[in-house]
Amino acid sequence: MPRSRPGSRPGPPERRLGRVVRRAVAGVLVLAAAAGCGDAGELEGAGSTPTAVGPARLWPELTPASSPAFEIGEVNTEPVKGVEVPADGDIRRVDPVGIVRAEIDANPGDYAGDKAPYRDTNRRMADCARGPGHGECPVLRPYYRDLTGDGRDDLTLGFRLLPGQTTAVRVYTVDKDRLMQVMAWEDALSGVELAGRSLVIRSPSEVAGYEYRLQWTWDRDQRAMLLTHDEMLRTGPRGHSRHPSAPSSASPSASPSPSVSPSASGG
Repeated sequence: MPRSRPGSRPGPPERRLGRVVRRAVAGVLVLAAAAGCGDAGELEGAGSTPTAVGPARLWPELTPASSPAFEIGEVNTEPVKGVEVPADGDIRRVDPVGIVRAEIDANPGDYAGDKAPYRDTNRRMADCARGPGHGECPVLRPYYRDLTGDGRDDLTLGFRLLPGQTTAVRVYTVDKDRLMQVMAWEDALSGVELAGRSLVIRSPSEVAGYEYRLQWTWDRDQRAMLLTHDEMLRTGPRGHSRHPSAPSSASPSASPSPSVSPSASGG
């Protein structure tokens, strides 16, 4: 999914590109959802068993690309300036409100002024005297878990981007004596989960009965949380058909249904 340079928010054209790719498979998913079993409690013939069809390579004459067409910014890391880490490296002793204030100070065009897109986030930071998750403070309750596998807690932090309905999600770790941001994303959220060493974000879809699920997982080589799964999955009831769908075969005019990976969820 397209991303802007590390540390910045994705602009509207980049986010639209990701949505266009998702919409391209949305119609196919809806059509595929029509296939199902018979009514509950009734025995019906399943018909002939379709012959297994292996994958078919399309356009073998094309030369494989050696570089990406878009600047995606998969490795999204940067040190957080203006925030000190205690000598023992305990990230729980770092003020989450101070981290968000540091991001606001580093991006005045997004937060300062009456026309800034997230102006109300900046204004409501004054309500954070009692800490995150209290009153009108836009900083949400922080969560701590060892995501990097070094035996120390890392910080998952969220804050509302107001006056809109978007929420920023960040992951931070301590590298030596520096606070490092190792993951950043903004979206309309329907749920966020920590699963093992992964972070899963669920977002509403334009297609009824489906949602987007994005999973970031720590990569020790890149020393960052990488986007390892980007899926569109069903959440609503599945439609039923009294007739099994006919098997399809790959041909120049065929449009095979995309495979969907299992959902990444759990604690």
